[in-house]
Amino acid sequence: MDYIFHYDSPLGGITLASDGNSLVGLWFDEQKYFADVLGTEYQKKNLPVFEQTVNWLDIYFSGGIPNFTPAINMRTTDFRKAVWNIMLSIPYGHTMTYGEIAGIIAKQKGVEKMSAQAVGGAVGHNSISLIIPCHRVVGTNGSLTGYAGGLDKKIKLLTMEKVDMTGFFVPQKAMP
Repeated sequence: MDYIFHYDSPLGGITLASDGNSLVGLWFDEQKYFADVLGTEYQKKNLPVFEQTVNWLDIYFSGGIPNFTPAINMRTTDFRKAVWNIMLSIPYGHTMTYGEIAGIIAKQKGVEKMSAQAVGGAVGHNSISLIIPCHRVVGTNGSLTGYAGGLDKKIKLLTMEKVDMTGFFVPQKAMP
């Protein structure tokens, strides 16, 4: 059985999901891939992991840097877990590129090269947003692409973290 809890953030509603012990999901309401790891049967319930996550979110949205991480359970593939673990290492107020993550994964796997596009797919399917900070992943050329919660939220989150935004840009949509 899975459980959910709702949180009202300054950037909109957030749905939290848990397996009863650990956080399995944290999504901005209506974001791409919303509730993709949530079981078909779930109920609303307040749990200790939700209280910890709300505390984390309150600290984060007040401009602080949480010094703890709620228990998380990554319901995903081994490849995505590897990418998400790298994202967990990106410090508050810093960014990393898809290419840098691909390089780390290639080194871990003992291969010469890893696809930045494959990394992008793993980043985009992050089901524990904010805590696993996919908003801190940017294109090598400074493109602020690929945030399932929406580029407007990505920009607000990076700005809130006081990231120097001068080298970043929002990509233009491709012409048909």
